[in-house]
Amino acid sequence: MEIFIGVAALILLIVLEMPIAFALMTSAVLGLWITGGGPLVTSFLGDVLHEESANYVLLTVPMFVLMSQFMAKSGMARDIVVCCDLWLGRIRGGLAVACVMASAFMAAVIGSSTASTATMSTAAYPTMREVGYSDRLSVGVIAISGTLAIMIPPSIILIIYGILTEVSIGKLLIAGVGPGLLTIVGYITAILVMGAMNPDSVPARPNFDRPAAVASIRTVWPVFLLMTIVIGALYSGIATPTEVGAIGSLSALIIVLVMKRLQGDEFLNSLTETVRTTVMIIAIISGALMFGYFLTLTQATQNLLDAIRDAGMQPWTVMIILVFVYLILGMLMDQLAILVLTVPVTFALISQLGFDGIWYGIIITKTVEIGLVTPPLGLNIFVASSLTKVPVGECFKGVAPFILVEIIILALLLTFPQISLFLPGLMD
Repeated sequence: MEIFIGVAALILLIVLEMPIAFALMTSAVLGLWITGGGPLVTSFLGDVLHEESANYVLLTVPMFVLMSQFMAKSGMARDIVVCCDLWLGRIRGGLAVACVMASAFMAAVIGSSTASTATMSTAAYPTMREVGYSDRLSVGVIAISGTLAIMIPPSIILIIYGILTEVSIGKLLIAGVGPGLLTIVGYITAILVMGAMNPDSVPARPNFDRPAAVASIRTVWPVFLLMTIVIGALYSGIATPTEVGAIGSLSALIIVLVMKRLQGDEFLNSLTETVRTTVMIIAIISGALMFGYFLTLTQATQNLLDAIRDAGMQPWTVMIILVFVYLILGMLMDQLAILVLTVPVTFALISQLGFDGIWYGIIITKTVEIGLVTPPLGLNIFVASSLTKVPVGECFKGVAPFILVEIIILALLLTFPQISLFLPGLMD
């Protein structure tokens, strides 16, 4: 009975649009109070709010967020778009390909899909419209390219998954490289195919200015340098993910200060946004942990595992069902909320079924990535629409061909786990 009251309270509070962190904490406190009274509630509150929020691993979050803020506030996104356009613009659909490549570079230093989408909307959309791209295709490319930040390291989603499951965050981040590169190839292929099928909708620049293209490389070296520092430190194992985040933040600060691309107000804004984002994430994690303790006491998780085992379903049948459920949830809920609400339960399930936790983290991240651009709550679509003033309906139509690409890539990741596991395996 307690489990039904706790879950019903959570659903009600979410429907009433209470912030997810407070909804989780309130429903967990209610459930624990019904289960064991006030002493049980105060005991768990003390453990979660102090011990868990003071967890050393959580330092990974603010460090990577701070690094992304320094790079975003320094205004380097425009330089990346211009550089990629100068090199690729002569290809039919080259500017759209340039947007994908620029988003990939930004993903490697931002780690947030919505931040990447917002940056590309202001940096790339005006140029795409000027060249002759339709609103539909322009925003579709920008919105789908922004999802790369959720897979390519340093992905905040992968970090949160690692914290929730106690899987190696370093290996998770490196595991995102292969699927991220595969996704980039998929997007570019889709753009080139659309250009071949309908040349008028995917224009090309007539001239290639080699001197300007070569000169543009000098403006984007900081991004390459920071990518090398972060990914190199992670892959080599010379530093923990938390230490890599700190190294990356310091490196980003030094770079933007040397280039004089960060003013006093922008520095303070970077710190403010980092604190705001970090507090939000830690509050959500704390609420999720409290709710997880409540589920554990009610034995709901164990009962679910026993029911699935007794049903006699094959492991891969269970996995396909979980992927389908995550795709549906991605259409309806915030990505971070999906993660903290479901992963503690589903991870225990897939672990018992013998699946690899790192591979599962990549699969979950890919389904969450798809949810960022699918109706009715595709967050990247709404961000791009609000900044470009393109109607939401047109944005969803523009991203539709890329959703098909995402489904194909998800199928490949499910079929060939080594796409995700090859690089982490080299770290052993």
